[in-house]
Amino acid sequence: MGRIIDGEKMNIVGQKVHQLRKEQKMSQQQLSDKLETLAIYICRGSISRIEDGSRTVTDIELYGLATILKVPIESFFS
Repeated sequence: MGRIIDGEKMNIVGQKVHQLRKEQKMSQQQLSDKLETLAIYICRGSISRIEDGSRTVTDIELYGLATILKVPIESFFS
């Protein structure tokens, strides 16, 4: 079954991921590598697409992002 998403943006957390990653002086590749330690495999290119809103984010991926970026999941939804 395909995903049904209206509009250009495929997620609402990408800008916050970008902001938090930059605040922690972490590259997209470093974020990808740290996620891999949690068995969450998101390549650098996919991190870029998450940040620009052109890729969806699963609940497991969001959990991993929150864990690595050391913020509560709720902080992605301001």
